[in-house]
Amino acid sequence: MYQVKPVSGGHVKVDLPTCMYKLPNIHAQQGNSCTSEHALQNGEVDPAVRALEARQDEILRKLYELKAAVDGLAKTVTTPDADLDLTVSSCLSSHSPIPSTFKGVTDLDTVLGKDLGALRDIVINANPAQPPLTLLVLHSLLCQRYRVLSTVHVHSSVSNVPQQLLSCLGPSHADSYSRNLFQLGFTLIWKDVPKLQMKFSVQNMCPIEGEANIARFLFKLMAPYPSDPAQATLIDNWVDMAFFQLAEGSSKERAAVLRALNSALGRNPWLTGSELSLADVACYCCVLQSGSVSSAPANVQRWIKSCENLGHFSPAKLLVK
Repeated sequence: MYQVKPVSGGHVKVDLPTCMYKLPNIHAQQGNSCTSEHALQNGEVDPAVRALEARQDEILRKLYELKAAVDGLAKTVTTPDADLDLTVSSCLSSHSPIPSTFKGVTDLDTVLGKDLGALRDIVINANPAQPPLTLLVLHSLLCQRYRVLSTVHVHSSVSNVPQQLLSCLGPSHADSYSRNLFQLGFTLIWKDVPKLQMKFSVQNMCPIEGEANIARFLFKLMAPYPSDPAQATLIDNWVDMAFFQLAEGSSKERAAVLRALNSALGRNPWLTGSELSLADVACYCCVLQSGSVSSAPANVQRWIKSCENLGHFSPAKLLVK
C-alpha cells in the first residue's frame, strides 16, 4: 500500500500499562520499512504467536473443567445443606454394563435431563442413626452400570459418625477431582434430618423425601418400571409393605409380612416373578434392619441367601453387622 508520513517522531515516549504484553513501536522503525520485528513473510506464523495460542487453548480447557466442577458443586452450595465439614470417600466404577439382572435399559438423559457438560450429581441427606440400607444396595448396582463419583460428607449438625458409615460407599479414587470422567455423581451427606432427603436439580426438581420414594427414583436409573400396570402395582405394594410394616410396624405387622413373603417366595424365586426387582431390594434391607432374619420362614431364608449371593447386598449386610 502507499506510505504515509509518521504522525509523530520516534522520540516520543508514551507510558504504557504493564498488565499486558508489549508490542514494538511501529513509529520507531527507521527507513521505509514499516514491518515489525515479529512479522514474517509468506504467511508464516511467529513462534511467539503459536505459543500464545497454545497457552490460550490450555487456559480454555482448564476453564471448561472448572466450570463443570462448579456446576456440580452448585447443587450443594446453593442450598441450606452447604455446610459440609469433611469429605471422606469417592469411588469410580468403570465396569461393563450390568448383566441380565434387570430387563430394559434406562437412558440417563430421559430421567435426569440432557447432559449439558456438568456432572449430574444426586445429593442425599441421611441421618446416621437410621442408615438407608436400600441406598447402599442401589448404589452398588448403579456403580456396575455407570461410572459413578461417590462421595461421603459429614454435616456440622452431627458428630461422632462411625467409620463404617464414612466408608460405606467404597474407597477413595485417585481421579475423584476429574469430574468429567464420570457419568453420575452420588453424594451422601450424614446430617441430622428427620427423614431421608434427596436433591438432584435445585432449579428444576423439588426434593424427594422418604427412603421408599428415593429408592424408586434410583431404581429407575437402571431399569424402567414394568409396562404392565399390575406388575408395577405389585412392586409398589411390596415396597410399601417393607418400609411401613417391616421397618416401622409392630411385631404383629412384621409377622404378617414375613408370612406373605414366605407364600410369594414359595411360588417364585423372587418376589415379583423370575427376576430381581426393587421389591426384593426393599424387602431384603427391611428384613435385615428389623432383625427378623433368624426368625424368617424357610422360603424367606432361601431368598435371603439368594440375595446375598449376588454381591450387591453385601454393603447393607456389613453395615448391619
